[in-house]
Amino acid sequence: MSRLNRAFFLVAIIAAIIYTVPSALHAQATVPVTTVVTVLGPKYTAPPALTKDDILVNSGKKRLPVIGWEPAQGGKAPLQLAILIDNSVSPSLGLQFNDIKSFITEQPRDTAVGLFYAQDGIAQPTGPFSTDHAAVANKLHLTFGRRAGASPSIYLSVSDLVKRWPMSNAPVRREMLVITSGVDILQPGVVDTYLDSSIEDAQKHGIVVHSIYAGGNRLGFSFRGEIAQSNLGKLTSETGGEVFSQGLDTPISFAPYLNQLDMILRNQYWLTFTADRSSKKKGEVRPISVRTEQHNAVISAPKEVFVPGP
Repeated sequence: MSRLNRAFFLVAIIAAIIYTVPSALHAQATVPVTTVVTVLGPKYTAPPALTKDDILVNSGKKRLPVIGWEPAQGGKAPLQLAILIDNSVSPSLGLQFNDIKSFITEQPRDTAVGLFYAQDGIAQPTGPFSTDHAAVANKLHLTFGRRAGASPSIYLSVSDLVKRWPMSNAPVRREMLVITSGVDILQPGVVDTYLDSSIEDAQKHGIVVHSIYAGGNRLGFSFRGEIAQSNLGKLTSETGGEVFSQGLDTPISFAPYLNQLDMILRNQYWLTFTADRSSKKKGEVRPISVRTEQHNAVISAPKEVFVPGP
């Protein structure tokens, strides 16, 4: 090869590198992020039809491109639903067993349900997640109330369940229903680091948390009860879920709330958008907001999602 030809060859290689490297870096600079969101009409009614173009996602002031919007239906509908019952709740919860059993047994066939009890700061399983709904429902048992073995902090048990949740190779919605008073004996004040940790754990693992307040009327009409309900509202709204309560009263029947939860589970979507890849080795949770300008459509989504790192 002549000296002139070698020079042209080197120039061509350098030009190719200059062109390719920025493109490769750009491709690696963003990453797809998928999360579950709920879309409902007013007062828990069926929502209007929405397309990908109707969804707006922001992180702070930055608009994030939406690249996927799939209904969680048919082959995209698999759900793992954990029901976590606070063992410190009054044994009178047994009056709600028929409603809870009906809710479990009426789940779609491919929904795997797990029943857990919050006990000693952990989530004690009654068995593995199962699509045998009748068998799961039959494992309901009375709670302890405020005595030995009751969970000192429901939020410790939420975190424990999140961290020990079985992994799945296929995409599956992972959601939790917590039945509790929301009272944290370890940190009963306005600031609760166990609550904050449980929210971050759920967001990192992509788990949506719902709750039903069950604290008793005497607790409800106290300052401690108001804090507890506020904390439950924070847990659910930050993870994209819903808190169900009858003001400061314990509901006479859970059936209306379980019907509303069923409507939520049947009107969810897989939302995928692109975000700047995290510079942190283990990734990070990052704030997002999801909205639509369509009328009569209410979107519930986690306030933060996990963004992977390098």
